[in-house]
Amino acid sequence: MNEMSIEKIISLEEIDYSRFWGVNDRTLDFIRLLFPKLKLVVRGEMLKAIGPEEDIAWFEGKLQAMMTYFDKFGRLTENAIMQIMESGGSTPEAEVSDEVLVHGRNGLLIKARTPNQQRLVRALYENDMVFAIGPAGTGKTYTAVACAVRALKNKEIRRIILTRPAVEAGENLGFLPGDLRNKLDPYLQPLYDALRDMIPQQKLLSYWEDNTIEIAPLAFMRGRTLDNAFVILDEAQNATGSQLKMFLTRMGRNAKFVITGDLTQIDLPRHQQSGLLQAVNILKDVKGIEVIELDNSDVIRHRLVTDIIKAYEDLGYTRSE
Repeated sequence: MNEMSIEKIISLEEIDYSRFWGVNDRTLDFIRLLFPKLKLVVRGEMLKAIGPEEDIAWFEGKLQAMMTYFDKFGRLTENAIMQIMESGGSTPEAEVSDEVLVHGRNGLLIKARTPNQQRLVRALYENDMVFAIGPAGTGKTYTAVACAVRALKNKEIRRIILTRPAVEAGENLGFLPGDLRNKLDPYLQPLYDALRDMIPQQKLLSYWEDNTIEIAPLAFMRGRTLDNAFVILDEAQNATGSQLKMFLTRMGRNAKFVITGDLTQIDLPRHQQSGLLQAVNILKDVKGIEVIELDNSDVIRHRLVTDIIKAYEDLGYTRSE
């Protein structure tokens, strides 16, 4: 007697499904061989499985493990598929270094590349609030964004919130042309660039649309409680003391806060003290808060950037002009 067939529709919209199935659908063809009782039909982000109910349930569990693996490691090899098939449902570890934070677009491996960047990653494992202080090009923000994206992929948090003071002092956006998004974009571009390295474009757009990833000026944080979130305040040296206190007290349940800044690039009026310097001095001994200092040895831009920073420091320039 033939087993009764059912039909199940499975969505793959959470991943880059075109890459998931492999070049010329080779991965899909391999999976089909492993489930001979099922008919698998793919249409864009939708997969239709037709066959016995018990086989479909088993297939769905294995497919979810494959998707989890792909989302975490950026690829799905035949070896990984066989490990998943032979396992009790757990996702195998990839054959990659533990230093990889995110498998970015076009095969980019995003890692903590210097000892201080590695210290920053460890500090975020061990603390809920971390200050990352250092000059331009040391990877403060990029490393923090990578940790946030990884936490989102691993479902450790539900959303990422990226914020920074919008302009020099007071966030006066009115003189800029366009709507609010147009006004903010020039100031938030470094955050956009980091995210585009790490998340497929269509997925990133969907995250922006449903506010899974939110980018906003610091002033927009007032009055909020930020739960289940990985929150990064960038360019914190341009926040006043009251602004930074306001931001730090937005911390809710199951939240990670990273505050990055460069104390040699303070754009506040000369009569105003940086809130970042003040906050580090006040909070450096509070349990659960760690301060990581990066320096010229962490610069990963062009080699001249290190020399430029050193030349300015040698002449006593500790503030942008």
